[in-house]
Amino acid sequence: MEIFLFFLALTTLQGLCLGQNSPQDFLDAHNSARAEVGVGPMTWDESVANFARDYVNSKLGDCNMVHSGNSQYGENLAQGSGDFTGRAAVDLWVGEKANYNYDSNSCAEGQVCGHYTQVVWRNSNQLGCARAQCSNGWWFISCNYAPPGNYVGQSPY
Repeated sequence: MEIFLFFLALTTLQGLCLGQNSPQDFLDAHNSARAEVGVGPMTWDESVANFARDYVNSKLGDCNMVHSGNSQYGENLAQGSGDFTGRAAVDLWVGEKANYNYDSNSCAEGQVCGHYTQVVWRNSNQLGCARAQCSNGWWFISCNYAPPGNYVGQSPY
């Protein structure tokens, strides 16, 4: 009986962790931000997700925030400690909205907003994300976007 209860508890905990970082959770967070500015929803793409998964798994030893350098996809990266979820990462990127000026299509001076503009880039309609725990205990998250966005001189929406 104790072994069964332990298995049930472990399975439930794994399900809760997955539930906070499922493809639908990543999509919901992105599509909520996109809906706020009138941009259509993204769909989950397993090929894009496989790329994100391969990349985060390659970073487990150092967890350095270095972009993959792949030009086929747009990319947002985040890392955090504790129970850093995919939703928390997307919320960080969307939080840059306050730094973005639509009229001038630019970030406030000295501020970052490119993660936000990639989230809401109107032509990026496929999403794939992955989350993995690095050897230092931190979580590393990558979301990739197809087709990529953030082209100089173009507005995201």
